[in-house]
Amino acid sequence: MQNKFLKAMKKRYACKEFDIEKKISKEDFDFILEAGRLSPSSFGFEPWQFLVITNPEKKLEVTEHSWGGRDRAVGASHFMVVITRKNDMKNDSEYLNTFMKDVQKLPEEVVELKTKHFGDFQREDFKLFESDRALADWASKQSYIALGNMLTAAAYIGINSCPIEGFNKEKTNKVLAKKFGVDIEKFDIAYMAAFGYEKRPQEFPKTRRPIEDVVKYF
Repeated sequence: MQNKFLKAMKKRYACKEFDIEKKISKEDFDFILEAGRLSPSSFGFEPWQFLVITNPEKKLEVTEHSWGGRDRAVGASHFMVVITRKNDMKNDSEYLNTFMKDVQKLPEEVVELKTKHFGDFQREDFKLFESDRALADWASKQSYIALGNMLTAAAYIGINSCPIEGFNKEKTNKVLAKKFGVDIEKFDIAYMAAFGYEKRPQEFPKTRRPIEDVVKYF
């Protein structure tokens, strides 16, 4: 099992050209989404939402202001835009209070305690109350954990992928509001990702720094 996992990791790369004729089955893409849904996040608050786009016209709309995503979106079987919550991630928000009660199933006294500890963490440890941007960026960082898991899950079952940050964030947020019904007062785009099957095999071997340059033991 370890060998199969590492083989998938070594083969995975950012696919730049997808085979438009090959589509991912519902079963396989549900597997990828489940890897994202089950991902860890700080305090378990899951600040993300996955927008999955398969309609060709919608792919063009969402990549209108992307210099790195349009070609990938057109060829990919499934194109994803991940958005993250902003002010809803404040410790005392109504959203988090409801989340702790209804999703995490916490009793009232635990909700109160967790709200306090989360507030201390946000205020003192990470200084997230200094600006709305700081809080939004923190939420976005959490969503990248889900991205890594989805890319790896895809590679594990032989599906190619490409994470994408090549877009104008402000303009794309406006597109999401106008054409996808996203409330950009509450949500902010984190990244895009394309999933599908490569048009031609990767020609170059994977390059990474040697393990001794990456890992230091103390």
